[in-house]
Amino acid sequence: MIEKVKTGKPESKSTEKSSGHLIVVASGKGGVGKTWFSICLSQALAQSGKKVLLFDGDLGLANIDVQLGLMAKRDLDDVIEGSLGMEHVIERCKDGGFDVVAGRSGHGSLSSLPQQRLNDMLQQIRGITPEYDAVIIDLGAGIDRTVRFIAAAADTTIVVTTDEPTALTDAYAFIKLSHSAGHGDNIKIVINMSEDVKEGEGTYNTLLKACKSFLKLSPPLVGIIRQDRRVKEAIRAQTLFLTRSPNSETAVDIEKISRRVNETILA
Repeated sequence: MIEKVKTGKPESKSTEKSSGHLIVVASGKGGVGKTWFSICLSQALAQSGKKVLLFDGDLGLANIDVQLGLMAKRDLDDVIEGSLGMEHVIERCKDGGFDVVAGRSGHGSLSSLPQQRLNDMLQQIRGITPEYDAVIIDLGAGIDRTVRFIAAAADTTIVVTTDEPTALTDAYAFIKLSHSAGHGDNIKIVINMSEDVKEGEGTYNTLLKACKSFLKLSPPLVGIIRQDRRVKEAIRAQTLFLTRSPNSETAVDIEKISRRVNETILA
């Protein structure tokens, strides 16, 4: 089980000033492993020495704390209601080496926040971002107003998809809307649950062809993650996959993506 440590101030392995890069992880469709990927990327970056905050941006259907086995006493709802500042709801995932801001699952009002409250929340996120090398926001599935609004604030958007036609269609829809809003150039792609690298490359090329043909946009591939039954086992056990299966091919894929993020995004 993941240990939890409350922290008034974010912890860091590094004494250097952090760069404060805001990364959002989106999908367009649920069930593609977006939240699991966000957790794995946070752990991998933390293991490389980066100071990371994982923020549950799936307003109303939050589940990062569930996957981590955290029992957060304070969460994003306290910030949105104005009772606490963002820095006071930060939890520590000790085994993962990163910090977490938990959401409030089943709180429907969070998914339809007024514009001003969304603005206030983003300002608070931006306020703590300089304390970290990377703040990773796990967005909700879909392409609703709240998802698009949070994505627009990102320095980098990682779109996670699979080879399922509906997943590709929804990923393309998300990219199209982002491009129309003027921030399509910061999008990068991760292909998840691939049978092998060749299949993953084919899935990426299908999405890339559509983006080139209709949007004149070529979002780069960050990496391909091969499918592994142990992923579901780790989620059910509420344990970190990179800790549970560190030598698996899937863990190797995550590490490659982490290195690429370090080299091309956080450098």
